[in-house]
Amino acid sequence: MSLFAIQHEPLDLARVIASIEAPRFGGLDVFLGIVRSQNEGRPVTLLEYEAYGSMAQKQLQRIARGIQEELGDVALSAVHRIGALEVGDTAVICAAAAPHRAEAFEACRLLIDRIKAEVPVWKREHGPDGPHWIGWQDARCHGDHHHGH
Repeated sequence: MSLFAIQHEPLDLARVIASIEAPRFGGLDVFLGIVRSQNEGRPVTLLEYEAYGSMAQKQLQRIARGIQEELGDVALSAVHRIGALEVGDTAVICAAAAPHRAEAFEACRLLIDRIKAEVPVWKREHGPDGPHWIGWQDARCHGDHHHGH
């Protein structure tokens, strides 16, 4: 049973893995997104994640369905944490299981790449220069305008 969630609580890797394990799968790939201490050469002390929760959860499920349509027999789970996260905290876990490793790796990579591009999660990065928002672009932003949301 796949797991798709946006949550304040710390993420549970064992729960995510258990949600997609099955005897028919011989490969299981996991990606962990960890809060790092710098971004683009700037120190980072804290990240605050916010999300449009219900929409984000639906997007996670839609992305997973699309990957399953493309690759066939794969199981996917993704959980994203929101709230204030410190350096070293896990912000996102993506997991993919498939009969073979190649499909598991491909599905997991597609899952995290599409989450980063399509799911309404915003982050505010804190550092010595103060906080600023980075990340997901609202679909209403068109053309050469670079409005961050």
